[in-house]
Amino acid sequence: MPRDALHRIAVLAAHNVLLRRRDPAHLISYLVMPMVLMLVFKSMLGEPVQVVTGLLVMFSVLSMADVAGAGLAERTWHTWDRLRATRAGVAEIMLGKAVPVFAVLVLQQSVLLAYGIVAVGMRPAGPVWPLALAVAAWCFALLGVGTALAGVVRSQGELSTLCNIAALSVSALGGALVPYSMMPSWAQAIAPVSPGYWATTMLQAAVRGDVAGAAGPAAVLVGLGLVAGAFAWWRFGKGWGRNSLL
Repeated sequence: MPRDALHRIAVLAAHNVLLRRRDPAHLISYLVMPMVLMLVFKSMLGEPVQVVTGLLVMFSVLSMADVAGAGLAERTWHTWDRLRATRAGVAEIMLGKAVPVFAVLVLQQSVLLAYGIVAVGMRPAGPVWPLALAVAAWCFALLGVGTALAGVVRSQGELSTLCNIAALSVSALGGALVPYSMMPSWAQAIAPVSPGYWATTMLQAAVRGDVAGAAGPAAVLVGLGLVAGAFAWWRFGKGWGRNSLL
C-alpha cells in the first residue's frame, strides 16, 4: 500500500480514536450491564461457560450500534460528502474508521472474558490463543455487519431499533441465553441461521480448548464479515452514503 494511503488511513484512525475517547458511554454501559447479568445468570444456570459466552455475544451485538455509528455520524454531521471529496478512497475511509472500532470490540470482549474467569468461575482449558482467534473472528464479523448497517440506516433511531432487535434475536436463536439443548425443536432447526449460533459455538469450543470445533464457526463468521464488508464498500462507492439520502 502506498505511503500516502497509509498516512490517510492513520489520520482517519487517529480522528476516530479521539471521538471514541470523548464519548465512551457505549463501551462503559456494554461492560457494566453484562457483568451484572453474569452474576445473576450464574445463580440461575450454574454453567459459567454458557453464562459468560452467551452474554458476551448478546452485548457485542448491541455494540454494533457503535460500529455503525462511526459511519452514520459522518452522514448526520453532513461531513461525509466533504470526506469523499478528499483524496481518500472508500476503502481508506472504511479502514480508518474500522481500526479504532475493532480495537474497542476486542477490548470489550477481552474484559468480559477476564471478568468471567475471575468473578464467574469460567475455567478455559488448553492454550489461550484459540480463544483470542475466536474473539478476533467474531469482532471481524461484527465490524463487517456494522459497517454495512452504516450505509443502510438513515437515523440513530433506526440504528438503535435494528441493533436492539438483532441482539435479542441473535442471542435467543443462537443459544446465547439458554443452552442449545434446552431450546425448542423449531428454534434448534433455525439456529444455524443466526450468527449468534456460530459465535456461541465457536467461543465455547475455544474455551474448552477444542481448536477443530472452533475453526468451522470461525470460518463462517469471517465469511460473513467479508460479505458484509464488500457490500458496504460497494454501497458507499456507489454514493449511498450521501447526506441527501438521510
